Amino acid sequence: MALNIDWMNEAKKRKDDLVRDVQALVRIPSVRDEERAQPGAPFGPKVAEALEHMLRRGREEGFRVKNVDGFAGHVEMGQGEKLVGVLGHIDVVPPGDGWTMDPFAAEVRDGRLYGRGAIDDKGPTVAAFYAMKIVRDLGLPLSKRVRLIIGGDEESDWRCVEHYFRHEEMPEVGFAPDADFPIIHAEKGIIDADLAYRPPESVEAEGLALASFQAGRRYNMVPDAAEAVVEGVRGAEDWQERYESFCRECGVKGSIRQSEGAVAFQLEGVSAHGAEPERGKNAGVYLAQFLASLPLDGRSRPFIQFVASTFFGDARGRRLGLAHRDEQSGELTVNVGVLSYDRRHGGTIGLNIRYPVTADGDAIRRTLAGASAEHGFALSRFNDTKPHYIDPNHELVRTLQRVYEEQTGEPARLLAIGGGTYARALTAGVAFGALFPGRPDVAHQKDEYIEIDDLVKATAIYAQAIYELAK
Repeated sequence: MALNIDWMNEAKKRKDDLVRDVQALVRIPSVRDEERAQPGAPFGPKVAEALEHMLRRGREEGFRVKNVDGFAGHVEMGQGEKLVGVLGHIDVVPPGDGWTMDPFAAEVRDGRLYGRGAIDDKGPTVAAFYAMKIVRDLGLPLSKRVRLIIGGDEESDWRCVEHYFRHEEMPEVGFAPDADFPIIHAEKGIIDADLAYRPPESVEAEGLALASFQAGRRYNMVPDAAEAVVEGVRGAEDWQERYESFCRECGVKGSIRQSEGAVAFQLEGVSAHGAEPERGKNAGVYLAQFLASLPLDGRSRPFIQFVASTFFGDARGRRLGLAHRDEQSGELTVNVGVLSYDRRHGGTIGLNIRYPVTADGDAIRRTLAGASAEHGFALSRFNDTKPHYIDPNHELVRTLQRVYEEQTGEPARLLAIGGGTYARALTAGVAFGALFPGRPDVAHQKDEYIEIDDLVKATAIYAQAIYELAK
């Protein structure tokens, strides 16, 4: 049966209700709160409130709903053995500073709906909910069930989907409206690793003593600030001149604080996502590069020299023997996300490695352990999230490509990313919107927003996609 449905018109008819429902959800400040976690609300009361809000809306619309112990829930329609999944989340990162409005007021200004979670991921999740409503309201025949799965811990540890899929069935196919259009079909593997350094007991004491070194807090962010305290410095004015010259040449900001017998070197870099480390300037690595030029003593010199010689100017892992690349997803990247050292205990290098979909995480582990051991470091932690890849010829991909092209008139290019989306929680899943090409990515930023026209367009795309996948 050939259907001639104007999906965009159906979405526009529901625009006012759609916006009101997104506003209602954004107004719940659903930041994870471990201190107030309890049975039925494992991520705190506000995440639980946001989840229950979506499930209540599902009940009001006559859908089947289920709350899976407060970790996640679902809204379901249709009949059939097979299941199509749409995977969104209602938890948000903390708002942070610098907003020009209340981050949880959900204000509409100049065609944009502002608020924490507007684009990541409350707006797109509600768009998928309305897409289900459109398919249901039109009375379209489905041969499969459609389930909007709503997680509560995507921004942290993904305990939501781990718990959910231990208790609920895995969809045959699905998509996550939690990234970019057109379609993300390849996501690199993600490794978090610690390299630990313990100073030898008997080493030369001559030279400057590195009392402490600190940069970065999160593995998946390029550190934008670093500080090192060096003791035993004579003639600090000479060091200051050298340091200022180094910072000028490297295009970073640096400052020096002097106290009795010690100098604190501070450096300000440029932050970026750990999946794209070359977009930033790693404050810790730059500061290590400068410190490597100082006559440090035998305890700290191996730590600083390894950081500088291995990571300065190399975010591709070449000097570690990790220079993998493939056609599907590109090159391996290495981000030095955390650096810490103190004179008594030694130091730790925290790495975030994004590796191509055809590379082997176990082989990377062996290479990394061997390369670091040569310099006196031990691989003390290694956490590997495997890559996710869906063949471009998979029926899911081809269906979503056709829907996107029919709705937008633009080519549905396939994207590969270093980041991780909810799609990798699905056996056969891709990320599908809701950020359109050319739009700035304001997720996790101050004054986060979603363009209301984009919200409506995404709803139309999702409605047709759900119908095509489940008919």
